Amino acid sequence: MSSSDDFTRLPQQMWEKVLSKVKKAVVFMDDRCAEALHWSGGAALLLEAGARNVKQFSSFEACGENEPKAVFVVSSLLKGRTVDIIRDIISLSHFQYCVVFTTVAHSVHLLANNVSAEMEGSPVFEQFEEKLCEWMGNMNYTAEVMHVPILFAPVSQQLLLTPTFAHLFPLLSPDLEAINAKRAEKKRFGSLIDADVHSLPVELQLEIKSLAAALNSVFEATGTREESFAVGPMSRMIAGELANHPQAKNRRKTAPNKASIIFVDRTMDLTGAVGHHGDNLVEKILTVLRPLPGHATDVQVDMLELTGVQRTPHSQNTVAPGCLAQTQSSTAQSLWEAMLTNKHKEGVMEVRRQLVEAASKEKLPIKMSMGRVTPEQLCSYVQLFRSSWGALESHCGVLQLGLATAQTLRHPHLPRWDACLAFERLLLQALGDSDFPAVLRQLLPLMKPRGEEGSRSGEDDCGPDELILLLVYLYSLADEAQPADADEEEELEKLERELMGALTLVITQESELSPLLQKLTGCANPEELTTERAHSTVEEMFETLRGLSHTRDHLKQLRSVYTASDGVHQATYRPFLRQILEEVFHPDKPECPDIEHMSGGLTDLLKTGFSMFMKVSRPHPSDNPLLFLFLVGGVTPSELRLVKEVVTVHKPGTQVLVLSTRLLRATDIPTLLFSTQRLTPDIGV
Repeated sequence: MSSSDDFTRLPQQMWEKVLSKVKKAVVFMDDRCAEALHWSGGAALLLEAGARNVKQFSSFEACGENEPKAVFVVSSLLKGRTVDIIRDIISLSHFQYCVVFTTVAHSVHLLANNVSAEMEGSPVFEQFEEKLCEWMGNMNYTAEVMHVPILFAPVSQQLLLTPTFAHLFPLLSPDLEAINAKRAEKKRFGSLIDADVHSLPVELQLEIKSLAAALNSVFEATGTREESFAVGPMSRMIAGELANHPQAKNRRKTAPNKASIIFVDRTMDLTGAVGHHGDNLVEKILTVLRPLPGHATDVQVDMLELTGVQRTPHSQNTVAPGCLAQTQSSTAQSLWEAMLTNKHKEGVMEVRRQLVEAASKEKLPIKMSMGRVTPEQLCSYVQLFRSSWGALESHCGVLQLGLATAQTLRHPHLPRWDACLAFERLLLQALGDSDFPAVLRQLLPLMKPRGEEGSRSGEDDCGPDELILLLVYLYSLADEAQPADADEEEELEKLERELMGALTLVITQESELSPLLQKLTGCANPEELTTERAHSTVEEMFETLRGLSHTRDHLKQLRSVYTASDGVHQATYRPFLRQILEEVFHPDKPECPDIEHMSGGLTDLLKTGFSMFMKVSRPHPSDNPLLFLFLVGGVTPSELRLVKEVVTVHKPGTQVLVLSTRLLRATDIPTLLFSTQRLTPDIGV
């Protein structure tokens, strides 16, 4: 029987194929593969395997005459821009031996080249090998091209991420309009749940097929037969592709191990993704610290505390940043697990305990203190290690996590977390007592430019980022509000126009654009941002927001994530993921109509027919000893803790492994939600 540990160890094993080819080579790697490697051991793995250097996958890179071997590791199709970059690097170098690894399966390359029939061998890869020899200038030189599924990043014992698909996000109402616009009127879809893979733009079709192929390779490597279930339109498409994958059918006949996998669309519950109710340390670290360049998940940890460098406006660029991924130290890994899945207070206490333990082990002069943990206290412990290079090197992982915690606790934006949480609680209460326009109107007083009379100008001041998150929070709960009269639609439109104007003013009055505003508006600084550009961005946002309240309309049972106040208890948010897990682990194994079984194919259709005449038992997600939850669009650290808690209460001993496209920070959701590339992701074509 395979266990969750087999799957978390698998990413490192998949890198072995790459490591076997890097001896005496210069390795060129794109950002997505670099992020997957980052959580599997980092560049040290390549250098220990004999690589001479590791470089960015860019047309501006090349090698000298004394570097005859290159290994390219890419997460895209061997088409378009990817091919151009490889050709550019080779033409500027003197290679005699080139190896190209792509994470995209050969079957997907065939589809991308409009070949639907199955073919023997790997003709696309073989043709590319010939091109490589041409570019190297000698057909007798050596070229190898192969597929390797190095897509998964083992972020924790409980979580595997797929950085290559970090920007894959479930479809929304505006996307349905775009899909229908290209179809004959009689063939248009009534809702997203009716859409199929073949109706999507080719880029998104290839992205979904590539993800299904990657999942198939994981199950193939572990000898696993999966039962697939889905909740949400995008999840149905991915689960359907996995069920119909040509290699999967053969694997299921002979695989000795069994597992269930439930795909869940992130859009089924955006309240949990943008809300500030998660009492989790890592959630706050991801929110306030700057992302590590080129990474969707990890952050930059300022390491100046560990050096004698004076802090100046430019000193941050002097010392390389630390990060959260600590793969070299088992102590740091266990601390990371505690920070990721414990409550905020427990996580902070564990950080202090580990720092004290490390200092004691190195006989450093530590002053013990009890009570509340402060960022100053953590920094004073960290600074003790500056005097001993050996101690610093031995405990570098724990020190980086300690600094990440201290920098988060003293960050000027952290008070906004509590301010947003307080306002979200007020909105939750109001939803049970008022119609949606009345609740939405409560946001208007907050929408004032910073420093304007009547606006809050303290550290807990809600800026544009927080206002956008509150809008997403509220619109994703809109269906939970009290039903209104017939005039509501007109009142809502008028109110939305007011909100659009107010939010446009707030954004245009900003002295500096946050990373979120830069992504949404496409402007790097306030000087570039015109009022027209800001208003156009806000209008498009509201068009998307209006569809959020209907994402659960097709569900029969799990339609609500809200419990209204009963006069004794306050209104509460009920996480969608908790509801799914409680259904899965219910002792009576009831059949939930919203968790759709997708693996059956013809057999399932026959069972459906027979069930009209006799009782037929369908597969249930809890039938198998191992359960995968795949959250399409991202998972939050709080949800990881929730999974752990629900399993402990309802079915202790069950192995549950979470798979997702990314570990979410709250501001990721608006970026993904209002992206214009949801239907046409960048797959290197």
